Amino acid sequence: MENIDIVEAEILKSFEKGEFQSVVSKIELEKFKAAARATAIKDQRVNIRLSLGDLKDIQVRALEEGIPYETLIASVLHKYVTGKLVDVNEV
Repeated sequence: MENIDIVEAEILKSFEKGEFQSVVSKIELEKFKAAARATAIKDQRVNIRLSLGDLKDIQVRALEEGIPYETLIASVLHKYVTGKLVDVNEV
């Protein structure tokens, strides 16, 4: 195993023994799978220019979320074009 501490090793053992159960319903799971499929299809490349400050802020936000910054940018753009990202000042 890679470098894991004692607590992580115990959690891993419990998981491998099947001691954890999902709390997600089948309907929710299908919804998550559909969302993952829709956002995973990346067949076009786009190059954009950003200010250094904006890029650094995006990278910090992505680090806080635990995702690559390119994924965060793609997610924000996807939410915007599908109407799921709204300006809180307009609501």
